[in-house]
This record gives sequence, structure tokens and C-alpha cells, in this order.
Amino acid sequence: MVRWRPLADDLDPRVREFTEQLRRQVDRAGLSVAALAETTGYSRSSWERYLNGRLLPPRYAVVALAEATGADPAHFTTMWEFAERVWSRAEGRHDVTMEAARIAEARAALGEFGPAPAPDAAPDAAPDAGRGGGAGWRGRRRTVLFAVGVVAVVLAVVGTTVLTGGDGRDDRARPGPSRSARAAALPAGVKCTGQECTGKDPEGMGCGGGNARTAAAAWVGGAYVEMRYSRVCAAVWARISAGAPGDTVSVTEAGGARRSQRSRIGRDPAAYTSMLAVGAPGAARACATLTTGPRGCAKPTDG
Repeated sequence: MVRWRPLADDLDPRVREFTEQLRRQVDRAGLSVAALAETTGYSRSSWERYLNGRLLPPRYAVVALAEATGADPAHFTTMWEFAERVWSRAEGRHDVTMEAARIAEARAALGEFGPAPAPDAAPDAAPDAGRGGGAGWRGRRRTVLFAVGVVAVVLAVVGTTVLTGGDGRDDRARPGPSRSARAAALPAGVKCTGQECTGKDPEGMGCGGGNARTAAAAWVGGAYVEMRYSRVCAAVWARISAGAPGDTVSVTEAGGARRSQRSRIGRDPAAYTSMLAVGAPGAARACATLTTGPRGCAKPTDG
């Protein structure tokens, strides 16, 4: 039996119950996390995050767990739907909180210069304007220096933004944007882009749904195979539906290293692969092989 870590105290009760149910099912089946990873095709590190309540597993990972442990997938997918609603709302609140934190950090950076000091007053008389200096000028000078400091911070932020966006000139001499900078530029809920997405679950990383479109599709025998493309994530993945257990689907990079991702249908009549980073959907193709013999690849769709 796996020795589970305690779940976080602030975990929502419905997510906690769902996670505990998954743990109990793994225990009943006598599987280790490593064995679960090997059986389901999801990595050990992913299952450790899922089963410790740090990340909600994607729906197909839950189906794969049910199949691997001999449980009814319908029971777990129903519980997953409730947990997913709670998790999505919590992520929305987290995005708002992070935005507030970024604003606070920016204000703190400006505040490092301190508030503009009040002009010094002469001890016994008003400043003598005829001397062109004195206490009044010293006060104004501090104010001017403070303003210059604020402008410097603003220019530094603007300069960083320009470098991050790039203008096509001498990009090799510029350092690339940091992971945190890239994450801040992504839409809410999207957690990766480009090579960071390769091998990741498209739904779990927020690349699916409204952030994706079907770039190619075809009927292969009685199954429907698609290549899904997310522009914001700069990645593709293959999806098969209306298939049968054992049917496989894959997405493969064209030319070069020919990297690929592959998935297999279990009890659920649909499955999809992990993502593959590409510059454009035409740089890869999605294919399916059915247990009954037919094999075919998706063809580009209009738009």
C-alpha cells in the first residue's frame, strides 16, 4: 500500500473526497504509483501531483486509472466533473489574486524611491528667491530627483517589454523572456506554450476548448480522427472518437527528428494524445490505426 502524503488543509472538500477516492482505488488494486504510470501512460510525476491534490487530473487520466484498477469509469468521471467545476472556479480566483500581486509588486518598485519630501522651510524667513538656491531649491531638487527615479523605473519596464516582444533586429543578442514573463503573457488558464507543452496533457494545460481548433480531420473506418491545434500554446495533438477499445491515434512531426505522441482507446470510445510543439499545424499529421485493420490520417480542413 502506498504511503500517501497528507492533503492540504485548504483543499476544497469535493476535490479532497475525489482525490481520496482515487487513492483508495489504487490501494485496492495493490498498485504503486510507478505501476499506475506504466499502465495508464501518464507519467509518475503527473500521478504524484494528481494523487496528492496539487493538480486535478484530466478526464482521460481518470478513465485510465479506472481501467487499470478494474473500477467503473462512469463513477469516477461523474465525481471528476464536480471536482473540475470547483477546481476551475478556484483557478479563476487564483488568477485574480496573482494579477493583484503583480500590481502590488509594481507599486512597491516605484515606492522604493520613497514619497516626495516636503520642501525645507527657512528657520526664520521665507526663501530668498533672489539668491537662486537655498532651502526651497533643495526641496524642489529632491522632488525632481524622485520624479526622475520614477521615470527610470517606467522606462526600464517599457524597455523590458520591447525586448520581450522583439522587433526582428539582432534577436540573438537579446536574452529570451523568463518563464514567469511568458506565463504572465498567456491567457488565463493556459499554463504552457511552445516546447514547454510537448508531452503535456492539452486539457490539463488549458490548451484545449476555446483555445484550439481542428486543423485536419478524416473518417478512418468507423472512427473519426482529428488533429487539434492551439495557436496560443503553439502545439498540436491527435484525437480519435467513435472508436473501439484498442484503436490507436498518434500525432507525428513532419521531417527532421519526427517526434511523436501516441494514445490508445480504452473503455471510453474516445482518446487523445499528449501535445507536440510545432510552428504551424502543417508541420505535423495525425493518424489512426484501428484494431479491425483500417489505417488513415487526417486531412487539412478549411480555415
